[in-house]
Amino acid sequence: MFGSPVAATTTPSTMTSLAADELEDIVLLGVPLWGWQVALAIVGVLALVFLARSIWNPTQRSLRAWALGNVVVNAGIAVTGATVRVTSSGLGCSEWPRCTPDSFVPIDTGHAAFNAAIEFGNRTLTFLVLAVGVITLIAVLRSTPRRRDLTRLATIIPLGVLGQAVVGGITVWTDLHPASVATHFLLSMVMVFIAVALYVRCEEPEGTPRVVVGPMLHAVSIALVVVGFLLLIAGTVTTGTGPHGGDAAAPRWDMDLPSVTRVHSVLAWLTLLGSAAAVLLAYRGGAGRPARLSGVALLVVVLLQGVLGYTQYALELPESLVVLHVLGSALTWVAIARLYFATTRLTPNEERVSTEAAAETDHDGERNSAEPAPGR
Repeated sequence: MFGSPVAATTTPSTMTSLAADELEDIVLLGVPLWGWQVALAIVGVLALVFLARSIWNPTQRSLRAWALGNVVVNAGIAVTGATVRVTSSGLGCSEWPRCTPDSFVPIDTGHAAFNAAIEFGNRTLTFLVLAVGVITLIAVLRSTPRRRDLTRLATIIPLGVLGQAVVGGITVWTDLHPASVATHFLLSMVMVFIAVALYVRCEEPEGTPRVVVGPMLHAVSIALVVVGFLLLIAGTVTTGTGPHGGDAAAPRWDMDLPSVTRVHSVLAWLTLLGSAAAVLLAYRGGAGRPARLSGVALLVVVLLQGVLGYTQYALELPESLVVLHVLGSALTWVAIARLYFATTRLTPNEERVSTEAAAETDHDGERNSAEPAPGR
């Protein structure tokens, strides 16, 4: 990808020399780049452990901060995965869980040191994502009173990260088959959705979800979740058909790229229309501030993502814009999830019972005439 301009102006002997140079380790201050990556990952995890001391007696604010951290790292690793793909670094480590048959770190990988460093760096980020998930789970378990709903959400996240590692291994074993690459990305988006749920529910009391907006806006938010996930799937199919497979030898889906792109575009337009409808319904229906702001944020993100998508297609998918488009996809999904959870709120069961009881009787203690009598 990056070597073609050089190849046009060099002799075969020069190309052989360049290839040999590329296979040498990238060294900074006498330490291979992968060594710096390992050290950085260790420092990051230790920093998280140090910060986790403040969560031994967690507050609502600290819980939300860690939940937001899960949103960031799970979306972020999807973006770094796109960087691996567009730089053709997907097989920079040809084995899993080892990098090579003989080493866990990139030594004599048979690939350019740059590609090996990119792939190995993405792998080490998994430990950071896992650390954030585990620390969040510990904080939730330490909360008083302990909430079962938050515990379930916080448990799923680190398990999902471990599942991501397994899917990553399958991706390597299948030489970056587009189906496994798509599953890898989509699982990250599922984790993002659960992390958003944890972030929102942390500030609400334990109870039963109750719709707090108009029924039409709630229905639109549900439809956006469905269409949004279909949009993500269509994006992975487009990626699996396009030129950026992660490696020159990676298999590709034999589909017509313009046709696949049109399906992706139609779903994007549906998302845009749904976003506009959500904003209109939120303001006309007197929805609360969270729903109004979430709707506006989603509309803005989808508009920017659409402009970026058409631009990258017109420019024949330049690498930098592809990575930005993946970032936009993650932000769009976060905004969709935030809108969905803004249309409901957890209501304590005791409050729900008292509210229903009050609705059944009038101010004199008599049953409201509009309500059916028992047994009728």
